[in-house]
Amino acid sequence: MVLTKQELISLLQNEVRILLHLIGKVEPHMIDYRPTPQQRSTIELLRYLSHMGPLLFPAIQNGQFDSAAWKAAVESAAAKSFEQISASIATLSDQYAQLVSGFSDSDFRGEIEMFGRHQSRGSHIVALVLGGHAAYRTQLFLYLKANGRDELNTFNLWGGVDGAMQAAS
Repeated sequence: MVLTKQELISLLQNEVRILLHLIGKVEPHMIDYRPTPQQRSTIELLRYLSHMGPLLFPAIQNGQFDSAAWKAAVESAAAKSFEQISASIATLSDQYAQLVSGFSDSDFRGEIEMFGRHQSRGSHIVALVLGGHAAYRTQLFLYLKANGRDELNTFNLWGGVDGAMQAAS
């Protein structure tokens, strides 16, 4: 794998850190916001993020998606409040460190087919888990902007910090 285990862990933990920063910007009236009837609400998006990565790791390691485990996680998350989901997401940093540590270098290089893609396990982790976090945190950021959080900017989305944008000269 091109990344070391520690680099992958750091990238995943940074995604969690940024996600938690954005979650901190959610106000009570935003929790049930959904841009269109077919899209997830804010709370549904966060519930998804609470289990997406941790359940993809064993699927990637085993080369087989566990539909029953996924369904159970969806049902469990659906019963949780915003505060409980936020607390669950806060545990992802430690979970990712443990999950990545459970892979050997040869595991990362091993090829599997999942969701119509035949590639290495490491590639699946980067595309599905790391890429999924970046995509869904961007969706959360857009939900926040649509709900009037005009002060949020690139620093919030990519750095997970508050910061003023400089005017172009």
